[in-house]
Amino acid sequence: MSSTFWHARIVCGGEVGAGFLVSDRKVLTCAHVVRRSEASGVRVSFPQDRGLGELAATVVVRGGWTGGVTDPGDLAVLELDRAVRLAPAVFAPPGEAYIEPYPRLLAYGFPKGYDEGTLAEYRAASDQLIADEWVQLEAWSGHGQPLAAGFSGAAVTLADGRVVGMVSAASGAKDIRNGRMLPSPVMARYWPALSALIPTPEHRPAAKDRLRVLVQRAERAGLAHDPNRLYVDAVGPFGPQLPAEGFGSLWAAAWYVLWEVADAQAVARFAGRLEELLSAPPDEASHKASGRSPGKTSDESMPGGRSGVPMPSGRSDELSDTPRGRSRTRTSPSWSPILVEIDHSGAGGDQVNVEVSAYRDGLRRPVGARRLPRSGVRAFIQEHIDEAFSQLEPGAEELIAFVLPREWLNEPVAHWARGADDETPLGCAYPLVVTDRTRRRGGVRHQLTRKWEELDRKASTSLHRIGCWSDEKPTKLRFRLRQEDTQLAAFSLPPARTGALFDVTLNAPVPVLLWTRTGCAGGPEHEGGCVFLDELAGYVEGLAPAELPRHVLALRERVYASDEPERHWAKDVQLLWDDPRRFPEPAAPVRSPVA
Repeated sequence: MSSTFWHARIVCGGEVGAGFLVSDRKVLTCAHVVRRSEASGVRVSFPQDRGLGELAATVVVRGGWTGGVTDPGDLAVLELDRAVRLAPAVFAPPGEAYIEPYPRLLAYGFPKGYDEGTLAEYRAASDQLIADEWVQLEAWSGHGQPLAAGFSGAAVTLADGRVVGMVSAASGAKDIRNGRMLPSPVMARYWPALSALIPTPEHRPAAKDRLRVLVQRAERAGLAHDPNRLYVDAVGPFGPQLPAEGFGSLWAAAWYVLWEVADAQAVARFAGRLEELLSAPPDEASHKASGRSPGKTSDESMPGGRSGVPMPSGRSDELSDTPRGRSRTRTSPSWSPILVEIDHSGAGGDQVNVEVSAYRDGLRRPVGARRLPRSGVRAFIQEHIDEAFSQLEPGAEELIAFVLPREWLNEPVAHWARGADDETPLGCAYPLVVTDRTRRRGGVRHQLTRKWEELDRKASTSLHRIGCWSDEKPTKLRFRLRQEDTQLAAFSLPPARTGALFDVTLNAPVPVLLWTRTGCAGGPEHEGGCVFLDELAGYVEGLAPAELPRHVLALRERVYASDEPERHWAKDVQLLWDDPRRFPEPAAPVRSPVA
């Protein structure tokens, strides 16, 4: 299917603009194009696929644009009322629009008289940002289609169709031989999820995802922080100087490090320092983030760094030189689990017991329990997971955990829809893991608790790989897992195809297991190697096991937003993650759903 199918025409309250599809339901456009959305609604069509007709859409993110021609944040994210089967736009790495000689750039817009759309040809005047927001565009030639009204929100692409930015021409602009573009990194300031779609060849996907997740956590937690200090600490005394204007937000500093700083370790240092702040007690975190110690004034802690920003503190004793710059002593995330338990009912047929509960203040709070046919399980869980959120502490870091019988551990629960009116997979909406019901027994539970306490003291851990070519006997695998004190193991096949080997890892017990639900597609010729295991090993390298649920969430989001999710190596990744300390048992049995 042609890559041009993702170009969209947006109509809202008499305003006509452009947009482009970035997932099966998300469309990007300018905020000024949909400024009347509350009164008039938004209609989206795809001229290259007229069979879709017009679709209703809702504005789900606004970039902060307030109505002026030069106001920043002229970005809006639309959510279609239903998913479309069109390949979304693909982004180019930042900087490819500014390689001399500057390449021809294309924009597909809908000026008056061109309901089907037309092309305009431009080039970037420079890679310099105007007002830290826009790149200036110049006409490719002295004739041709100008960037008139109707181009606002259009993707700016290279000749091969990869997106480098978005036309941002506020309503009423009359200069027809130049224009403005919001480059993709600037767009990500206003919609951080976009960063997952923008390639950064210098950085591993996991490093970028980790940075994004941590910044989002900091913003949600309202962490008091000095983005300028975090930047200076990340780049070190010999890194690029702090921009004269500094950074107005944590996002701005994080993305500048990601896209403008050549030292790949700067991203790890920035993320590591931010993670340290998030793990500290609130009072201590606010002092650390501002560069002050309790009881000191700001003058005492600001020894005259660039632009009034303190120089790096030289914390070689605090940060390790591991690939991801993690602190030597890890602090586990303060997960607030929502537990979904599914078990045999004993009533025969396809009847199962389902119970949903939430943890708060170390106590388990039942939300709902019922015996149901398997066909009714999803709807019950969707309804009661939403209800369970009301039991969590405001701002708590949620974790959805499915407790399943062993033979059901391969169920695609991460792919279940978030709700009856929201097709987003649960695994793309929340950190989601599965656990084995039989491992909640006393002996195994005790062993797991001890192993997790050991894991918290380790700077990193390695992945034990069990490929589809493995002919190891279960007894030897059990001995090896214990001798090597294995903490993470991964399979290239689902449990039903690994049989006793999978049971051994559960019973050993290995705290964290990962596998691909549908299995490896390779044959005998790939003996000794596997795309899934190779990619997974690179993704989890250096990550703390306690943090894996949020990293797997970021990975699932990446797959969901990819051009061809069905061909992505991680499309069916399943995470079994079982830290008993996060799931304290109730003092008395919860009421029976069969009673």
